[in-house]
Amino acid sequence: MQIGSLIRRSAVHYRDAPCLTEGDRTLSYRDFDAATDRLGNALLAAGLKPGDRVGVLLPNSIECLIAYYALAKAGLVRVSLNTRETLADHTYKLADSGSAAVIHAGIDGLQCNLNIGPQQLGLMIESGDPAPCAVDRSYDAPYRLGYTGGTTGRPKGVTLTTRGELAELSAFLTDLMPDIRPGDTFLHAAPIAHASGAFFLPAIARGAHSLIMPKFDAAGFLRLAEETQASLTFLVPTMIAMILEAPGIDTARLNFRRIAYGASPIAPALYARAEARFGRVFAQTYGQAESPMVICCLKPEEHDRVGSCGRPFTIVEAAIFDDNDRPLPPGEKGEIVCRGPQTMACYWNRPEATEAAFRGGWLHTGDIGTMDADGFFYILDRKNDMLISGGYNVYPREVEDVLLAFPGVVEAAVVGLPDETFGDRVVAVVAGRAGLDAGAVLAHAKANLAGYKAPKAVHVWPDLPKSSANKILRRAVRDRLVAEGVKA
Repeated sequence: MQIGSLIRRSAVHYRDAPCLTEGDRTLSYRDFDAATDRLGNALLAAGLKPGDRVGVLLPNSIECLIAYYALAKAGLVRVSLNTRETLADHTYKLADSGSAAVIHAGIDGLQCNLNIGPQQLGLMIESGDPAPCAVDRSYDAPYRLGYTGGTTGRPKGVTLTTRGELAELSAFLTDLMPDIRPGDTFLHAAPIAHASGAFFLPAIARGAHSLIMPKFDAAGFLRLAEETQASLTFLVPTMIAMILEAPGIDTARLNFRRIAYGASPIAPALYARAEARFGRVFAQTYGQAESPMVICCLKPEEHDRVGSCGRPFTIVEAAIFDDNDRPLPPGEKGEIVCRGPQTMACYWNRPEATEAAFRGGWLHTGDIGTMDADGFFYILDRKNDMLISGGYNVYPREVEDVLLAFPGVVEAAVVGLPDETFGDRVVAVVAGRAGLDAGAVLAHAKANLAGYKAPKAVHVWPDLPKSSANKILRRAVRDRLVAEGVKA
């Protein structure tokens, strides 16, 4: 099946039911199908050819989703760009992908042969040829390009295919959100250009109504969730923490049946607070750009396994390998690897990096973890984030979980500063409620961690730097501490 065919089929099945709502605008399923046809045809009429890459730099909006699926219908390759990144980031990705066009919301300085701003985009959506737009592509040809976070160098383009997109859809509907149905409202609060966009296809395939939040704020999320009685959403842990601190959280009448979360692990203390407020409705998804959203899934009934990211999705095989790419038994620490139809085809124009990532036919995730005797996986940290202090391995996430258990701490980042004696000197930065006392947080950490794991110092900041996907950026925290001359 082509992705465009799924859009067309849902228009037949659900017709005038609401498909997308943003503010006071709503498109039915037939409206959405027609709009994507018109834009897809207009893009081809403008000179683009199937296989061309097209950057999409739009905020959470109806137009963003029309653009995504018009490209799918037209055989064009989407390059998702995030509005929270810089012009330099966009310029790099457009050049690296060889994009022939960019669709944007009025950003100066973007360089492409075809530059489609908001006014032209609106005209193309309204006046494009209304005939069905249906350019088939091979299941293994590029469907879209995502980009890695660039934590260890320049971001790499991740080539994702129709086969992978359909595998991700199947995984969501089989394991993560198997009971999506007509009448549901899915509240899209996280960036559509990142993880939240992956939930639109499952919603449209099952006839659910997607409600788009242009920009996340915790109070606005609660208001929309209560007004619409939204039943489904996706959040990252930092968003969950912010919602639990929002005014009105204790009295809001909410109706969530499933809250998926991912993009980073959740601290046990934060999860306990979230479950106490929302109920056992949380499902964790673990994946990465190279295996988008789909490696392991922890279902609501499995959340008594504190710290686990779950078992592999039905379509995925996963294992723990040592440094010589040999499988390790349960309980041993090593690199999480996986294989299945959901993984990327390759890194765009980087054959050596592709070969290294797929050694032995397994995608090497770069995450350090363990597997227990029942097949549940546990992420300890990223390989590149592990610290060595006094000869001992320190996993920042373990320390951060302890810090997040202190009342009033909402965000935490643990980094290593250079130290002639210890190698890495463990230092923490936290943010949270007003009046947070660094000394009290440090005392809590020392009381609950081995001496070599406990931070040598705790700093309190108003907030922590985050990526466009709301992940806390440890590297940016470390760079700021170094720039400020912090020794401990």
